[in-house]
Amino acid sequence: MAQLKDDSAHKSYEMGLHTEQLTGRSQQRFFSAEESDNFTYPQAFVVDFDKTAEIDAAELEGPAVNLRIRELMGEGYGHIVVKNPLAKHSLGVGILNRLKLDFEGSLGYFGCGLVDGPNIRISGRVGWSCAENMMAGTIVIEKNAGSTFGAAIRGGDLICKGDVGSRTGIDQKGGTIIVGGRTGAFSGFMMQRGRMIILGDAGINLGDSMYDGTIYVGGKIAGLGVDAVPGEINDVEAAWLEKKLATFGLEAPSGVKNLQKIVSGKQLWNYDNLEPAEKKIVL
Repeated sequence: MAQLKDDSAHKSYEMGLHTEQLTGRSQQRFFSAEESDNFTYPQAFVVDFDKTAEIDAAELEGPAVNLRIRELMGEGYGHIVVKNPLAKHSLGVGILNRLKLDFEGSLGYFGCGLVDGPNIRISGRVGWSCAENMMAGTIVIEKNAGSTFGAAIRGGDLICKGDVGSRTGIDQKGGTIIVGGRTGAFSGFMMQRGRMIILGDAGINLGDSMYDGTIYVGGKIAGLGVDAVPGEINDVEAAWLEKKLATFGLEAPSGVKNLQKIVSGKQLWNYDNLEPAEKKIVL
């Protein structure tokens, strides 16, 4: 893919779409081109999405439900329906595979974390830290979600059609978070990359200490956090927002062009190099 001479001059740069390669200790090599044409994990299962199985989780503990999901994937099932999850914790975690997974009910804390590839639908609510460290795929929650929704996600689309708690997308590193209703305080705290779309109201300290990325809000903002500043939506963003929301049956309350855009003021990028007096001005 051809590289732009100056990425910062491109309209997509303001949306958090960057082309530079990330490096560091966290960027380990998990895939091998020789192992699979599609860069899948070595232990990934070959599944058939037309092959469906059901799990009744009413009498099972959380680890047993997750083990049964893995066993069914090993048998080639590509569509798994979990009935009666009964708000149990840590369900649907660690799925590094393409899979259609439906939860008919609500999940507890840390549901669907550490996933890379599945398409998950949850008909009820979810507790704290849903989809923490999500890498790829889609997760759609039909009702409400707790605090730290989408903490540290790196990719994929995470959607809650209802309201969510505080610190949504804390330490977000990529991907897209969409909230159909309201979000609480400190959403986007220390955000590094990605996009967050809040169609309702946002609590205080929105985008506090955000390093990069973009936040869009359709309702009222109770207050911006440190180094979070307003931006302007361009035509590229408007088209992307319209298409992304339509994919999940959502729409901006007053149209995508009227969403409020919040970006980093980039005053904290070299924070450690500031003199004490300058730090006081920033904060």
